[in-house]
Amino acid sequence: MSIELLRPPKNSVKKRSRVGRGPGSGSGKTSGKGHRGQNSRKGGGVRLGFEGGQTPLYRRLPKRGFKNFHFKKNYNEVNVYILNQFEDGAVVDRELLDKAGLIPLSRSGVKILGNGDLNKKLEVHADVFSKSAKEKIEKAGGKVVELNKN
Repeated sequence: MSIELLRPPKNSVKKRSRVGRGPGSGSGKTSGKGHRGQNSRKGGGVRLGFEGGQTPLYRRLPKRGFKNFHFKKNYNEVNVYILNQFEDGAVVDRELLDKAGLIPLSRSGVKILGNGDLNKKLEVHADVFSKSAKEKIEKAGGKVVELNKN
C-alpha cells in the first residue's frame, strides 16, 4: 500500500457546484438568484432582525428593569481547604494563587469561601471573605487581610 493509491470512499467527496456556467449546468443565467429583486443584486439582502420596514420585535418589546452587569464584580472564588497546599506561615495573595494555577488574574478580585477545613497558619490577603472563612483562618492561627475595604 502506497500513499498515491489512497482514495476517499466512493461518493464521500462531492464536487463543488459552480454557478453561472451556462444553461446546461442547471444553475446558469441568474445563478440560482431568480429575476430582479434585492436578493439578486450584488450586496443584496437584509440585516439580521430586519422585518421589511415594520418595527422589529426587539424594538416593539418593552425594556424593563435595571441591568447590573456594568457594575457587577466578578470574584475568583477560592475555598479554605484549597489553601492547605501552601506552606505553614506563607502569605497567600492574588499573585501566589495565580502562580499555583488556582485563579486567572482576569477577574476583578478574590473571594475566600469557607468550604472545608484549614490546618495551616496562613496570612491571607483577599478582597472579600465569607464569615465562615474568616473564622476558620483565625481559628487555625492565621491572619485575615481584606483588600479594598470600602
